[in-house]
Amino acid sequence: MFDFLQQFADWFIYTLLGISAKSHLGEALNFFVFDTIKIFILLFLVTIFMGVINAYFPVEKIRNFLSRNKMYGLEYVFASFFGVVTPFCSCSSVPLFIGFVKGGIPLGITFSYLITAPLVNEVAIAIFIGAFGLKVTAIYVATGILLGIIGGFVLGKMKLEKQLSTWVQNILNSAVIEESLQAEHIGLKDKMPTIIKEALQIVKGVSLYIVIGIAVGGAMHGFLPTGFFQHYISKDQWYAVPLAVIMGVPMYSNAAGVIPVVQVLVAKGVPLGTAIAFMMGVIGLSLPEAMLLKKVMSWKLIAIYFGTISFFMILSGYLFNILLN
Repeated sequence: MFDFLQQFADWFIYTLLGISAKSHLGEALNFFVFDTIKIFILLFLVTIFMGVINAYFPVEKIRNFLSRNKMYGLEYVFASFFGVVTPFCSCSSVPLFIGFVKGGIPLGITFSYLITAPLVNEVAIAIFIGAFGLKVTAIYVATGILLGIIGGFVLGKMKLEKQLSTWVQNILNSAVIEESLQAEHIGLKDKMPTIIKEALQIVKGVSLYIVIGIAVGGAMHGFLPTGFFQHYISKDQWYAVPLAVIMGVPMYSNAAGVIPVVQVLVAKGVPLGTAIAFMMGVIGLSLPEAMLLKKVMSWKLIAIYFGTISFFMILSGYLFNILLN
């Protein structure tokens, strides 16, 4: 599908610039040029597609729908799927999480959204397709959604509402759920300019992360010895997956910045499940997110949330290693 891009990268680096294909610099620059162009193309196309979906499912309608209807458990599924179509990182999804709480949506359902939103979105999907192909992307998306559903359900059953901050408790005590908004009958043709504009803004917003992430990945690809990561996080070490998640949490980034690095980790011998567990820790949980959540949660609830999700991330890493072995 992207053979023409590889040919362009080969021509640009090896012929036009005259850098040897056998050199570390040549390998690193070729990786950088090829992946940068490929990811920007995929990101733009997938973002437009998800923008079309998101245009027909605005936040207010989803919030009112979930808060007014008995769904018999399906509300966790809807909240998790809604996380897929919103392009937020772990920190930027927190304000919407607060909006859900204000709207009277149960805490477990809001957690389903908060878990899925940073893990699975158009940015992650686009870059994952380019890096690992459709099969691995489909498994990753399904895993991220399932993680949101199960994580939200488990946290909801813990009855943790008392661990919300006093500020949120006051809001809940006086909350009045807004009336449902009337559907806007605007055709897709009229919405497309806005969707394309928003897609360009998203691409522009994450472009620096993409370039930095691919640059780091390119440097690793060209200069690090093949067995470097196998020595520390290999499939023979039972603690590799938990260690990968623990290492990932302090390294706050988004999908655009970390997936190219994950791609190189796999190329260097790290099992895919272990590398994905590391990525989940980076983009799904973060120290800045914990600081933002302190506005709406007690430290005890934040610790329970992080601990529960870390457990499921570790479990997902092991399952990925088994399924894709």
